[in-house]
Amino acid sequence: MQNPGMDADVFEQFIEQLDRYVRERLLPAEREIIETDRIPDDILSEMRDMGLFGLTIPEEFGGAGMNVSQYIRTIHTLSYAMPAFRSIISINIGMFTSALKNGGTDAQKAEWLPRVASGEIACFGLTEPGSGSDSAGLQTSAAQTDNGWVLNGTKRYITNSPFAKVGLIMARTSKENLPKNAHVSAFIVPMDAPGVSIGKSDKKMGQAGSHIADIVMDDVRVGGEALLGGELGKGFAYAMMSLDNGRMSVGAAATAYARRALDSAVRYATERKAFGEPIANFQLIQQMLAQSEIDIYAAECMMEDVTRRADAGENVLRKAAAFKVFASEMCGRVVDACVQVYGGAGYLAEYDAERFFRDARIYRIYEGTTQILQLQIAKHMLREFHANG
Repeated sequence: MQNPGMDADVFEQFIEQLDRYVRERLLPAEREIIETDRIPDDILSEMRDMGLFGLTIPEEFGGAGMNVSQYIRTIHTLSYAMPAFRSIISINIGMFTSALKNGGTDAQKAEWLPRVASGEIACFGLTEPGSGSDSAGLQTSAAQTDNGWVLNGTKRYITNSPFAKVGLIMARTSKENLPKNAHVSAFIVPMDAPGVSIGKSDKKMGQAGSHIADIVMDDVRVGGEALLGGELGKGFAYAMMSLDNGRMSVGAAATAYARRALDSAVRYATERKAFGEPIANFQLIQQMLAQSEIDIYAAECMMEDVTRRADAGENVLRKAAAFKVFASEMCGRVVDACVQVYGGAGYLAEYDAERFFRDARIYRIYEGTTQILQLQIAKHMLREFHANG
């Protein structure tokens, strides 16, 4: 049975409230966050009170119980503001919750879903220094003991790890590479467990206020109940199931941030004068603005279509990947056009265009690079062709 989501009228009221909150509260806070590289505690408390950390978590566990369309539209609304606000809630409502709902035991759901819905921050540990999209190269190991597991290894570029209370950690439970990545299992690991250490937050090109860091595990002991679903060899499958939602989330964020950049470019073009008139009057400026509007509209249509299909129960692996690729590449084009419209001012840190350009670059990389997703889309196309012979 598909999730009907929140009541439609209640959801529309929520979106209206969130949009007002974004424009009246979050946008004015951005300069402080850029200077301090952190979201203020009072804003985090407000986000918790609004239920933003539990959007996709079922109501019986303290969440909002949104369906995919509602969840992604919420992300789209929130992501008009700087990326840090989406980033801080993204793992809770995306990969962590999805994996737990799809593969967790009743006891695991009962323990962890209320905690992350209330705002305890989660992280998701798949990427390692020597492996990202290549699961066969995963080195973190989980060795079984009489009463649980011992984990050793390092995870890299882990979003929210400096703040996280819990991590969903992918670890090798077989030395051999097995079909369908059955050598990888998933473990729910409290980040305060003995042997867990978090590296220093990495300095990044953009996305001020969001943090990534290494997670190092040195003989970390967890009980048998830490194995997600109580089953060996299912970890990678659960991770992959959760990636569709993650990719739609990044696509929605890129689409919203492109709109933010275009709004900024239009405003600047009407205010900036050259040769005695606003540069918005010049046709080549208009061409950049118009092409950006066309690109954003196409991404918005893809977002609406793929989320509707997901709620209808379709397999959207290919379409979610396509949306993420198009939206992230599109956002790159739009922020580049924004810098160009700003001209010399677009290269200065005191103007927003420079920040938009840096912030948007990661969208083409995380949750599957453009190139990896193109390969995945092509692989599924060719498999379908051969199957239909």
